[in-house]
Amino acid sequence: MEPASGEVLVGGLTASTVDLIDSVADLLPWMGVIVVLVMFVLLFLAFGSLVLPVKAVVMNLFSITASFGVITWIFADGNLADVLGFVPQGFLDVTNPILMLAILFGLSMDYEVFLLSRVREEWDASGDNDRAVEVGVQRTGQIITSAALLLGVVIGAFGLSGLVFMKMIGLGMLVALLLDATIVRALLVPATMKLLGRWNWWAPAPMARWWEKHGLRGH
Repeated sequence: MEPASGEVLVGGLTASTVDLIDSVADLLPWMGVIVVLVMFVLLFLAFGSLVLPVKAVVMNLFSITASFGVITWIFADGNLADVLGFVPQGFLDVTNPILMLAILFGLSMDYEVFLLSRVREEWDASGDNDRAVEVGVQRTGQIITSAALLLGVVIGAFGLSGLVFMKMIGLGMLVALLLDATIVRALLVPATMKLLGRWNWWAPAPMARWWEKHGLRGH
């Protein structure tokens, strides 16, 4: 016998978890798009280039996705569980990617601005892209590395928490910060900028003229 038509309401932890996962799946792409667009606009206003924002987003994704991989390897696959003192459950907390994406994107872009500000200053002074990149890395490398190490100590302490969620956040952010301050910011970004040459500073002529008048360029 078929039941009468009607609405069935399901409650409990499982139903709440399913609703949360559906909500995250719906909103996460929009969150990513908004974050990238805002960063793109701000970087253009700061440096007057359409190439540098694209490069910055791609480089940031390297360290962030690498940290997601490490977190999955540890907490979902159960590696290093005895060392870190947790019981693997075979999955990640659904809110973990959201928090890590938002926080790490902001922190990574912070280091990017440190570097690009000095590179842009030298580019304006000399017009030599290779020299600008070399001077920028030389003048900001120690600052970026020191800032990342200090922040890494604070964030890494989360990994000592008895809460698995806090361990995920702490270790994931620590991995991303270390990769960003060393491999990405010290190697990949300068190498890419050297290969791009003058294209680093490209923008369509109307946008370039607008930026000269209204951009966030320091004088």
